[in-house]
Amino acid sequence: MKASTITAARGGTFTLGGDLTVNRLGFGAMRLTGAGIWGPPADKAEAIAVLRRAVELDVNFIDTAESYGPHVSEDLIAAALHPYPTGLVIATKGGLDRPGPNQWQPSGRPERLREELEGSLRRLRRDRIDLYQLHRIDPAVPEEDQFAALQGIRQEGKVRHIGLSEASVDQIERARKFFPVVSVQNRYNLADREWEPVVEHCQREGIGFIPWFPLQVGKLNSAGGAVARVAAELGATPGQVALAWLLLRSPVMLPIPGTSKVAHLEENVGAAAFELTREQRAALEAAAR
Repeated sequence: MKASTITAARGGTFTLGGDLTVNRLGFGAMRLTGAGIWGPPADKAEAIAVLRRAVELDVNFIDTAESYGPHVSEDLIAAALHPYPTGLVIATKGGLDRPGPNQWQPSGRPERLREELEGSLRRLRRDRIDLYQLHRIDPAVPEEDQFAALQGIRQEGKVRHIGLSEASVDQIERARKFFPVVSVQNRYNLADREWEPVVEHCQREGIGFIPWFPLQVGKLNSAGGAVARVAAELGATPGQVALAWLLLRSPVMLPIPGTSKVAHLEENVGAAAFELTREQRAALEAAAR
């Protein structure tokens, strides 16, 4: 595929919260950090190039978090893209503390959520966050306290919309008593369908579903497996097949594949051009079952 023909726009659009329309194939900025999602990247210039190339490829939805680095991913986004192009939606998250590399601890105390938000606003150089997501619902803090804190910062105008991450249908509905939930970010891919009921719920309710770890295909990519067969038929990579399937799975699906390399970014965005036939989709889903 020629680089000049690669565009995220070919994956279609979705409107978050009724007023933020984005191309459905976005970019996840977690991998721009160092090993263990800790510290700066090994190649800062390449990380900056990835972000700038993503925008050139019509990616206008970037997902990050205070905890990525921590702080590193947000700093890189601002360094690469500020002043931001019109229409670029940046989503970030709060609710996880980072004691060290590959270590993640829920932290949903209201004062901590507010502290994280204020830091994200400074690092991203924004007056308001487009989409602020609760990274995890902290089981050690009353759920309603966390939701009320998010409700408050939204009422203050510091965030435009609110989303959840790793949330069940019941949790989504309880949160909606405090604020509109415009997105849910759960682990979901062709090989891991644990959150299928949440995908169905989001589709019924018009809530964006952001699958993290979207490129995972597991054993489905084994020699002679369904992913390998479909990839060969399309002239695509297994990752492109995984992304094409996600885009077809639901109109509310917003895949955010991440990478720290420009070449891999172009490969991922190129997935928007592939269309699975009914037979190919059936083969993939039969194998996944």
